Amino acid sequence: MTTKITVDPITRLEGHGRIEIFLNDSGDVDRAYFVIPELRGFEKFAVGRRAEDMPQITSRICGVCPTAHHMASTKALDDLFHIEPPPAAVKIRELLYSMFMLEDHALHFYFLGGPDFIVGPKAPKAERNILGVIGKVGVEVAGQVIAMRKELRELIAYLGGKVIHPVFGLPGGVAKGVQKEDQERFVKAAESGVDFALFTLKAFHDLVLANKEYVDLILSEAYTHKTYYMGLVDEQNRENFYEGMIRVVGPDGKEFERFKVQDYVEHVAEHVEPWTYVKFMFLKNVGWTGFEDGEKSGVYSVAPLARLNAADGLATPKAQEAYEEYLQTLGGKPVHQTLANHWARVVEMVYAAERFLELARDPEITSTEIRRIPTATPTTGAGVVEAPRGTLIHQYDTDERGILTRANLIVATQGNAARIAMSVDKAAKALVHNGNVDDGLLNMVEMAFRAYDPCHACATHALPGQMPLIVSLRDAQGNVIRELVRGE
Repeated sequence: MTTKITVDPITRLEGHGRIEIFLNDSGDVDRAYFVIPELRGFEKFAVGRRAEDMPQITSRICGVCPTAHHMASTKALDDLFHIEPPPAAVKIRELLYSMFMLEDHALHFYFLGGPDFIVGPKAPKAERNILGVIGKVGVEVAGQVIAMRKELRELIAYLGGKVIHPVFGLPGGVAKGVQKEDQERFVKAAESGVDFALFTLKAFHDLVLANKEYVDLILSEAYTHKTYYMGLVDEQNRENFYEGMIRVVGPDGKEFERFKVQDYVEHVAEHVEPWTYVKFMFLKNVGWTGFEDGEKSGVYSVAPLARLNAADGLATPKAQEAYEEYLQTLGGKPVHQTLANHWARVVEMVYAAERFLELARDPEITSTEIRRIPTATPTTGAGVVEAPRGTLIHQYDTDERGILTRANLIVATQGNAARIAMSVDKAAKALVHNGNVDDGLLNMVEMAFRAYDPCHACATHALPGQMPLIVSLRDAQGNVIRELVRGE
């Protein structure tokens, strides 16, 4: 008789979800499902609205990565209205975006994924959080983390108007520039950001890489998948968060595809399953063969691990050093170990901080030429950035007045959705035997998805049926007197 184990809710991610583990008669795992039960309707209710409202509308999709949606949307408007922003505007956009990437990666390392390594995967659940991290690294270090994030978020608000819901990007430029008298503040924050990123890299060495048990866990087959990998790269195939070509490498690390965002529909497609509201991305030129890895499967991955696999290097010196050490330690490209995402994320923190510093020192960011007004008739436009969680694409179609007739979002977590489902299933099969489970083991199953830093508030676009709905009627004492159920 099949037994089901449910982990509900799953924790330390953005969005909601649960894991359903089905055991066979021997108590081993027959199949584990990563179920996302929520549905968002942004693509539908955007239709009929003005295109220029989309950077503000889409930033409401998520409270963790609003800047990513805001920037992808703004770049889609550039393409839609056939306008090229002035150089200063491009640099200011990338300046803000570098700050965002640094701040967001720090959030995941210290608050969401980090507790599994800094505190320990089998530590009591009450300690697997930021308070447990503080207990390990000390109050002084925790204060540095909080102060760094506070300064970055204040500077993001300086440019963006708001941290959570920016009012910054405009078709053809930005709404606000950097005043000359304020440039030094950005430089000092960037210098502190580089120090902070390098400190985090050292902390990863001291707390994770120095622990053989953790390294063995990273290298274990339970958390390994050989898939395709996607990321934005510049002309020299170096990683870039803000712009470039979309590059895909195969499980062997060789380039498979390279394309402009405007051509994405020729290269990626979406698959729907009835047990979740997340669409599963796959490569069109390979095809969907199910939840399996290998060269013949179209499953691909995005996010830090994938970006470092898709790139041939990083464009800043200290990040390049960290990248080379990362590859040398893990046996070269491509790196297939899912938990290595945490290390890759720290390498990217160094790159984001160094790029932030380069841009903060650039005199052009204080230019007053920060926007070109569009004059062309809008048609269709697509924009792409690397969100912390991976390649993020926005596409808008409009009528001649700029009113949306269609919106399509390929959200980063969708790019990882198939691999996440595979990772949860594989980890559960490797860890759960003879029906023996405990909180520590189930947390290690959850670690299989946390490494991707998924955002399911962003990623739920599929509509396989009616949204399940339960309405409970309670009396004054809180007792349920009647339930109305729609769906499963």
